[in-house]
Amino acid sequence: MKPLTIRHALQIILILGSVTSLQAQLISLKTIPVATGDQFLIFPSQNVGMGGVSVSLADTLLDPWIVPSRGSAITGMHLSSAPVYYRIANGDGDARSMPFSLQWSENKWFGGASLAIQALASDDNSTLFVPGGRTLSGNISENRYFAGFIGRRLPFLNRNIAVGAYWADLMALDGVDLLYSNSQKIEQEGDILDLRLSLSHERQDGVRKEILLLRNEIDMLHEVTYWDWGWERPGERVERNLDHTITLGLHSTYRAPLKEAGWHYGAVFTANRKSHPKIPNYEIMNIPRDPGNTTGFNIGGGISKSGEFTTFGIDFIYEPIWSNTWAEADTYIVNMQDQLIRPGDKTVENDFEFSNWIMRTGLRWENTDKAFQLGIQMRTIHYWLDQTDYITVTDRIQEEYWAEWTTSWGVVLKYPEFVIRYTGRTTMGTGRPGVETRWIWFGGFEDANTSGDFIIAPSDDLTLREARVMTHQLSISLPIGL
Repeated sequence: MKPLTIRHALQIILILGSVTSLQAQLISLKTIPVATGDQFLIFPSQNVGMGGVSVSLADTLLDPWIVPSRGSAITGMHLSSAPVYYRIANGDGDARSMPFSLQWSENKWFGGASLAIQALASDDNSTLFVPGGRTLSGNISENRYFAGFIGRRLPFLNRNIAVGAYWADLMALDGVDLLYSNSQKIEQEGDILDLRLSLSHERQDGVRKEILLLRNEIDMLHEVTYWDWGWERPGERVERNLDHTITLGLHSTYRAPLKEAGWHYGAVFTANRKSHPKIPNYEIMNIPRDPGNTTGFNIGGGISKSGEFTTFGIDFIYEPIWSNTWAEADTYIVNMQDQLIRPGDKTVENDFEFSNWIMRTGLRWENTDKAFQLGIQMRTIHYWLDQTDYITVTDRIQEEYWAEWTTSWGVVLKYPEFVIRYTGRTTMGTGRPGVETRWIWFGGFEDANTSGDFIIAPSDDLTLREARVMTHQLSISLPIGL
């Protein structure tokens, strides 16, 4: 058995804590800057064009989907459609989403429901020699998203309580195909289930406090088909990989006005506890049987100013995260010091420490019939890896850092019968990962990190080609009289 190496640093590369529409309550994990697009941008929003500023600014379109008790601000009934198209540069993938949502409020009750259908196209990363090539069904996948919330106002307590649920029926997650670079075909199947309970307290002086509990579970199956070349047993080989992560979260917010007219400030605190019963055996990592646990926090504040025609906001958020992952032996192994490692014992252990920052700022100018928005978000990711390899009996420390920039803009046109919003945004500083390949005589192409001659780490044989993500969202909102 080949010893496990630093390639374990990549084993949490694509854990989907980064669901875009639930960004504040689910803390995402990344060990390399993967460009995965806006697959989960399926809800309309008022502030996306302002860089997503949210700590001190309300967003009546998006807020109820992430904190259900904020639905108390809904008046009447509104039907919205917010089609989204995003494309990753160089033909690395794209998606088209068609969502519909309904929000309503009557007396003490309020609620909403949402449905979205998505066609996601993966990039063609198949090997040079693939019998039959890729089919249309193998390149385009259909995903379905369902969400809803319902709540009740409690006027005598100045409080609102609500529950929400979100379910994604997935045939593909963007970016997964890149992690099996020499595969002939990848079939994905699984879902994401998110449950939320929130309580809000609103005071007459404008102070608002909220607390939210959530449980999020990702459960995916990757069925990967390879074509083995060579003189012995050429033909198809199928591998089945599981991707399973459970997140328990606590989220609280505080928002209040300042003495100066139009000024507001806010604060957020989020805690996530993630368990990773199974991380896939990605070809780019070649790591079998990897469980792990993660603890992360999200601590931040924001300030905003709303005038007669302009609104301005700033958010600052700090994310400390600690993750511990390991691999276990499936056979008896003798390490470099002639010590016996039994089945089930750890062969390698990784301690990650993250120190991430998110900073957003945005501006909106509006009058009675139109509005213009501009915003920017910077996200810095900085982590240290302390790895212990029990087979080679070695320790290694590695440090990585990068910054992701998202520029956004928007236009709003207001009519008596409906409101049209266009939002665009582009993300830079991310890319598409790959691994080097070499020619094996009479054997076709072989992934370099399976040869045992390369150490796969973010700064070594792992390649990263920059890929800009461009997203367009067109939202139409219609009030419906009861």
